[in-house]
Amino acid sequence: MSRILTGKVVIATHNPGKLAEMRELLAPFGVEAVSAGALGLSEPDETGTMFAENAAIKAKAAADATGLPAFADDSGLCVDALDGAPGIFSARWAGPDKDFTGAMARIFSELDRREAGDRRAHFVSALVLAWPDGHTEQFEGRVFGDLVEPRGSAGFGYDPIFRPDGHARTFGEMSAEEKHGVDWRKGEGLSHRARAFVLLSRACLAPAP
Repeated sequence: MSRILTGKVVIATHNPGKLAEMRELLAPFGVEAVSAGALGLSEPDETGTMFAENAAIKAKAAADATGLPAFADDSGLCVDALDGAPGIFSARWAGPDKDFTGAMARIFSELDRREAGDRRAHFVSALVLAWPDGHTEQFEGRVFGDLVEPRGSAGFGYDPIFRPDGHARTFGEMSAEEKHGVDWRKGEGLSHRARAFVLLSRACLAPAP
């Protein structure tokens, strides 16, 4: 049985890009969001082997530390010709300095090294809501597309090299609203995070916009 989220929630991330997207997604539901960074929470070790496992680790740690429900995302880019890499290691490929320009260059270097012509890829977002009593809710969204040379300075992470199916522009060339905004009349969103959030909202947020 799904549990409805009300009141205040901790967004268990120190990533400003993810924080902004999550706050915008939650805003229509009247849920007050505070970030783990603002509360001075440390980042737990992400020892999972799947996106959902790492999201649960972050959400549970924040819920335990604050006594509040916590909302965490674990997401990444999976490249078909690289056997799904960087996958759950997407952030680590950028290193401690969060150098995603270098990480994107590494992807193309690896593709060239393998002489891979396939440029198919997809983003995955696993969202987990955790309550202090141990109850959790889990949702996943995916968006498929192709890799192209970096274009655009919007978004964050690998957005400049990902062109979603059915679109001429990369995520890096799209506005925030176009990328992760949700059409609530249709219950649809474009990005992986928006798609996961639509599922979460149907189960755990009320009333719908």
